[in-house]
Amino acid sequence: MEYEDTTTIATPEGVDLELRLAGVGSRFSASLLDYLIKFAALGALALLVELTLGGLAATVVLSVGVFLALVVYDIVFEVRAAGATPGKRAVGVRVLLDDGGPVGVRASTVRNLLRLIEGLTLLYIPAVTSILLTRRNQRLGDLAGGTVVARHAPAGGPTFNRYDPNPEQLADWDVSSVTPEELAAVRSFLTRRHGFEPAARNRLARSLADRLGPRVPGTNTWIGQPERFLEELERRSPPAPETAVLRS
Repeated sequence: MEYEDTTTIATPEGVDLELRLAGVGSRFSASLLDYLIKFAALGALALLVELTLGGLAATVVLSVGVFLALVVYDIVFEVRAAGATPGKRAVGVRVLLDDGGPVGVRASTVRNLLRLIEGLTLLYIPAVTSILLTRRNQRLGDLAGGTVVARHAPAGGPTFNRYDPNPEQLADWDVSSVTPEELAAVRSFLTRRHGFEPAARNRLARSLADRLGPRVPGTNTWIGQPERFLEELERRSPPAPETAVLRS
């Protein structure tokens, strides 16, 4: 039986986000698929090296290839492909920061370097033990990198397209009652939104819009379009202070 759980994350936008966590079974399946891809690539590289190189040059090329396969492969896909290597994507899981945001280079590097120790080196015993015992199903690399592995949200969520509003519809907007902290939450969401699954993204947008919409006169046109409302709210608000730092 697959060991799974859910967790509720308080995002920087002040909205609780519920995630379905990946368990041992799905994570093992994803890793197995990725290792098959890596070993196939390394086998092809070894054959090419044997046919074209020799001695020290062959050793160097193979060493670099092993490092690329065991570490860089995962970092590149996790950072550039919304947290999912080919193996993770096949079984429907992805890596996220533990605040629900998209994983970055630092977090991915930490979790994958530690995998070299807790993974094949120690037969994944520390990794499995940590996944089973931690509240968010995190292995040691996840704990150190501040990441979780979650299941993809169901497909079929809304699409998100920018729009050009009619200026007459926005003439009565008054954003003066929205606090700088609330504007920072809106900007944080707009910065991080592309790393969320569609269902989670829509939920965060709607929660923020439901909270702030009643405080902005003249916003009746945004009904049913929470993300568009947030885009226009941010556009019509004072610029963020230069010292402000948004999490990514």
